[in-house]
Amino acid sequence: MRLLVECTYVFEHPDDNSGIQRVVRNVISHLRAVNAEVECIPVMMQGGQVHRVLSLAPLPTTRLSRVSRLRVKLEHWRNRYWYWHARLERFWPMRSSHNVRRALYILCRLGSMSFSVPLRLIDRFNDDTPAPERAVPLQTRPGDQLVLLDSSWHADFFPLAERLKAEGVGIVSVIYDLIPLTHPQFCDAGLVRVFDRWFEWIAQTADGFIAISATIGDQVRAEVTRRLGREQAEKRWFDHFHLGSELDLAAVSPRLDKTLVRLFDGHAPVYLMVSTIEPRKNHAYLLGAFEQLWAKSSPACLCIVGRVGWKCDALIERIKSHSELNKRLFMFNQLDDAGLEHAYSHARALVFPSFVEGFGLPLVEGMQRGLPVMASDIPVFHEIGGDFMAYFDLHDTASLASLIERFEASGDFPAAAAMSNWSWLTWNASTQQLIARITAHLSQSAPGQKTLCDVDALYDRP
Repeated sequence: MRLLVECTYVFEHPDDNSGIQRVVRNVISHLRAVNAEVECIPVMMQGGQVHRVLSLAPLPTTRLSRVSRLRVKLEHWRNRYWYWHARLERFWPMRSSHNVRRALYILCRLGSMSFSVPLRLIDRFNDDTPAPERAVPLQTRPGDQLVLLDSSWHADFFPLAERLKAEGVGIVSVIYDLIPLTHPQFCDAGLVRVFDRWFEWIAQTADGFIAISATIGDQVRAEVTRRLGREQAEKRWFDHFHLGSELDLAAVSPRLDKTLVRLFDGHAPVYLMVSTIEPRKNHAYLLGAFEQLWAKSSPACLCIVGRVGWKCDALIERIKSHSELNKRLFMFNQLDDAGLEHAYSHARALVFPSFVEGFGLPLVEGMQRGLPVMASDIPVFHEIGGDFMAYFDLHDTASLASLIERFEASGDFPAAAAMSNWSWLTWNASTQQLIARITAHLSQSAPGQKTLCDVDALYDRP
């Protein structure tokens, strides 16, 4: 048995560095160090074929062909095109009339043929394969297990995955969250539709599911049961693992933003928020809480770090026109890992008011560096932070403001347990945990193999 760990999107978009891409890149980089009885092979899927990935990052000698460069540009234009379509849907009269939205969608579908048809032709007739320095074709074997680690809901390799399954290859799906299903109000309508179709496919196709938290693992089991029925769901296995905490790209670009350095060199306490700016992350709540503090002449600064996402035009305008901008309110939309490492290491605390999360990677990244965390009172944050984090009520901005006031007045962080006693997984241990739990499920029926309970004893399970 071999584990074929899929990383197609990150292979094709190596410069992206959001949450899922960070997870994929770190897991792939630690596969060789995994102490497992099975071979772990990073793979990507392109042109109806599986390729062994030799290098996830582009090499200096790698040169894309003209056709491959055109394909990347067309994909970029397609993504931007549908992004603007999603924005148009939020305006009148589209938001108030189903027929108008439908007419807009049909017109946009017709317009999208200018890049969708060339993309299909390229995918069908292009003989280009990934550069041999980065990936080479891999012959799969019955008994192999394809671990879908990357974000596959937008992928086009589903027919290939189905063919592999028919040839005896098992399918394991890593699930990051079910937010497009459980909280569609925070997502673009297009993503909700795509994700729902993808989950219907993966529920039917996968043999097992492993989530990034126990909270999401329970949701996945419930959703698969709802869609397939209890009898079919019981034929599949469910588990979870936890993510690591190092910033692997921190040393790539050692230059720091001068404004960022000056901010943390000052005497005022700086509270940090790290995430893509979008409605689910609840930045408006954060601004409200700090406005209460500033009204009382608090010197506390709020530093928002993260790229601009979706459905946030009004929020961005509110920040850019705020009277405290670059005084006690700061925003960095293009910060790299070196800057993020500096911010984690010098901030007073991390504040994280998200409505819903699959895990909350910035929480463990900050806490691993000794940065205390104040977070919204939701189940997955209790799973990750336990008594080491301070929690606030999402229905009352004064709840967060009060925590900050207490912290500033006493110097004692308002959590039940001391941060000095907290520890977390490295990415190496996280990868070990992922592979161990997958292989335990796949081999637990074989005599002499470790059971899942044995695996839990081998690796920390915070």
